[in-house]
Parts: sequence; structure tokens; C-alpha cells
Amino acid sequence: MYIVNLLLPDFSLILLGAVLHRFSDWGGAFWTGAEKLVYFLLFPALLFYSTARTPLSFDTSGKMLAVGMCALLGSILLTWLGKPWIKAAPMDYESGMQTGYRFNSYMALALAARLGGEQATGMMALLIGFGVPLCNLAAVHALAHKSGGLFKELARNPLLIATACGLLYSLCGLPMPEVAGAVLSRLGNAALALGLLLVGAGLRLSGVHQAKALSAYFLTLKLMALPAMAWLLGQWLGLAPSQLQIVVLFCALPTASSAYILAARMGGNGPLVAFLISSGTMLSALTLPFWLWMLQH
Repeated sequence: MYIVNLLLPDFSLILLGAVLHRFSDWGGAFWTGAEKLVYFLLFPALLFYSTARTPLSFDTSGKMLAVGMCALLGSILLTWLGKPWIKAAPMDYESGMQTGYRFNSYMALALAARLGGEQATGMMALLIGFGVPLCNLAAVHALAHKSGGLFKELARNPLLIATACGLLYSLCGLPMPEVAGAVLSRLGNAALALGLLLVGAGLRLSGVHQAKALSAYFLTLKLMALPAMAWLLGQWLGLAPSQLQIVVLFCALPTASSAYILAARMGGNGPLVAFLISSGTMLSALTLPFWLWMLQH
């Protein structure tokens, strides 16, 4: 019941988003505008606020960050190693590769907040801060032959900019003004709720009639192999239980919704990526409870 109570509110918002998108007549312009609002304002505000208020100490968080980034690197490597063995069109495979390691930041911070409050949110924000540039670098590189400007893509990523600014603010040891903190906190709360609704609104389970082996490989890699690597590395390095819980949860998250936008913008197979995102999000309703149960035993 603890795991159900932890996950049910967030998956309920995702389901509500899917229902609203299906039955409301608000139109595509409304959902597109909401996505832009979250992506360019609300979620960057949340990332900045969370990282700026988290003391950055590599003595206490260094091993957790190392586990998270090493697990991501392992998953990135596995996406490349699978390419010669899986029969799929090159662009289909390269479009789907990012779904094997990218993570849904909205779900990350929403679950962390429910799991351990501000302390867990701060740890998750650090993982997101270091994971966003790594995953974006790998994802853009896989599709870069279709579109140039690898570093331009990274330099204008609002999540990366907000996290970097938050980390610098934290390193400078500056206090957070009360008014600014209140505004950023309210923007962050709006980001979590609206972000989860948008995850549901973006669910697409049609558009893929082939590449079944590819889909199975990337879904297994993201939802099972990646968190397993984090769990094994965390156990080996002796992470504190709270840190192990956060880093495994971080790695067990389904793929970021923005993976579809990147694939479509860079000439990839958008419908296939949309299917992988949606099916991974739905399957995570089963795999996330499994990993949370593992962490309690």
C-alpha cells in the first residue's frame, strides 16, 4: 500500500491528462501552448529553485552522482551495441536510441517530492542537472548526421540552462530571497501538476506496425537494465539507502516526452518514438513498483 499510495497520485494525473486530451475540445493549440509554458518557464523555475537550495557537496552526493551517470553511460553504450544485432531501418534505430536512456524529468521530481520531500527533490534535481546534458549530447549525436548544431542544441536547452544557473547559485552560497523563493516555489508546484497532465496528453499507442524487436529492446533497456545497473553499482559503492532509492528511481523512469520533439525536429521517425515513449510510460506503472519493492528488501 505504501508503494501504491506513492505512485497512484502521479499516475492518476497522467491518466487525467490522457482523458482530457481525448474528450475535451480545447484543440491542439492549447496543448502546444501548455507544453511551451512548462518547458520554457515552469519546469526551469523548478529546477533552478531545487538546485539553488541544495548544498552541492561531492563528499555527500559525489558517489550518488557517479552511480547515476555511470548507469546512463552504460545504457548509452548498450544502445550502440545493439545496433548490429537488431533488424531495423537505420533511421528507426537511431531515432529510438534516445528512449533507452533519456528520462522523464516531470515524473522524476514529482515522485521524489512524494518519496522524501525537499531533501529527495534536491538529490533528484542534481541527478537531472548532470543527466540532462549527458543524455541530450548522446541523443543529438545519434541524429546529428540529419541536422547539424550539436552544441547549439545543448546551449539553448532551458532545462540545462536552469540547472547550471542553480548549481552556480548554490556554489556561490547565496541566500534565496523570501519573495523569489515563494514565486519559484509556486511556479514549481504548477510545473509538476501540469507536466504530468501533459505526459498523459501526449500518450500515443498507434503508429508502429513494425520494429517490434527494436521496441522490446529499448523498453527493456530503459525500464529494467538501466535501473539494474544503478542498483548494482549503488550496492557495490555502499550508497546510503536514501541515495540508492533516489538514483534507482531516477534510472527506472520512462523516457522523456521531449524525445519525440527531438526526433521529429532532426528528421527521425517521430511516430515510432511517440509509441516508445507512451508504451514505456504505461509499462512503468508496473516496473516502478517492482523497483521500489526491491529497494525495500
